[in-house]
Amino acid sequence: MRNHEKTILWIAGLVFAASLAGAETLVITGATVHPVTAEPFVGSVVVEDGLITALGPGATAGGPATILDAAGLHLYPGMFDAFSQLGLLEVGAVAATDDQAEMGMYNPHLRAATAIHPASEVIPVTRANGVTHSVVGPTVDDDGVIAGQAALVHLDGWTVEEMALEASIAMVVYWPEIQTRSFDFSTFSIRETPFNEAKEKAEEQQNELRDWLAAARHYKAAVASPGSRAQRDLKLEALAGVLDGDQPVLIMADAKRDIEAAVAFAEDEGLQMILGGGRDAWQVKDLLAEKGIGVVLGLAQSLPRYEDDPYDRPYRNAGELAAAGVKIAFTSGAGGGFGPGGPHQSRTTAYEAGMATAYGLDEGDALKAMTLYPAEIFGVGDQLGSIEVGKVANLIVTDGDPLEITTGVHHVIIKGQEVSTDNHHRRLYEKYRTR
Repeated sequence: MRNHEKTILWIAGLVFAASLAGAETLVITGATVHPVTAEPFVGSVVVEDGLITALGPGATAGGPATILDAAGLHLYPGMFDAFSQLGLLEVGAVAATDDQAEMGMYNPHLRAATAIHPASEVIPVTRANGVTHSVVGPTVDDDGVIAGQAALVHLDGWTVEEMALEASIAMVVYWPEIQTRSFDFSTFSIRETPFNEAKEKAEEQQNELRDWLAAARHYKAAVASPGSRAQRDLKLEALAGVLDGDQPVLIMADAKRDIEAAVAFAEDEGLQMILGGGRDAWQVKDLLAEKGIGVVLGLAQSLPRYEDDPYDRPYRNAGELAAAGVKIAFTSGAGGGFGPGGPHQSRTTAYEAGMATAYGLDEGDALKAMTLYPAEIFGVGDQLGSIEVGKVANLIVTDGDPLEITTGVHHVIIKGQEVSTDNHHRRLYEKYRTR
């Protein structure tokens, strides 16, 4: 046999082997399965081609399969960090590793997906704690308003293309708030601004935001007209996508007056709004429930914002919203909280939900707020968030409740494939534990 024929056969063999690997069936057996949308049961879940194809006490594969014995353990949907900067920031003090925000106040054309670094050490650390997917979105600098487009990604993959489930899932807008107090880094002190001056500045930026949407409408109409010679404008083209409510707009706002203004603005402009941050959302919970607006909460483990607030005010926010019928999700990137913040906080997001259960949030709602509710809020509830036939097999096998800090994550499965839980934190632990 000639060399080139051997080469062809070798390549054909590799292709065939790869096709078999890609079509591998995985059966997780013996676990207590928590579907989220149904009562837990002890049984099996069958995964084929990255999707859940069967589940139940007696579920079996129709052919050869890899068996993952999870007897005595628990099987949950993977945790969903509903807004983060995973892959956009590595070391805050090193500018070359910080790609969270761009210069300029209005950047609707920018996509977080183009800046995500798949080899980030923060991603495996987060994944090892049970977070399997996240909405990764940009932030703003200084007085920025439109940050850009967020992406929904799996936390596994060599490239962004492999990771991305939706390259552009929402437009991120930071509502121009009335800021009477700000931190001045030049003097390292609090800078006070008169209320009327702060209000005038906020209203000016809000009007500019309306002007941008009006320009996007005109641009969209011009492009659609027969024989159009409209010059392409990437910013207006990107904004045009939110005008019909097809793409949601994640509006970051915290104060009651700003949330109310943002809701009115979204209604006037015909936008599909998701509220981000929502520090004072409990004060307008009935409005949010009436409008069907989901809330992507900032970190609950925070100090009260106002001096006369009770100490547990931030902890009770989630429970009061859920009790009013508002769908909520927990995030690492929507403000608030202590600790390192940003993507480094993503691995502990589930503990925010766990903490909220001690302050009025129903345990079932807490689990859904880390799984099903964020998927529904961002319009992908038919793909993620629960263990059901036809959904993407993003799953975790644990030895307890994933919302509890003492729980260990034994197996992480993303798109039907088991993923290593090795990470930088573990390697450092092993390195120094015997020192």
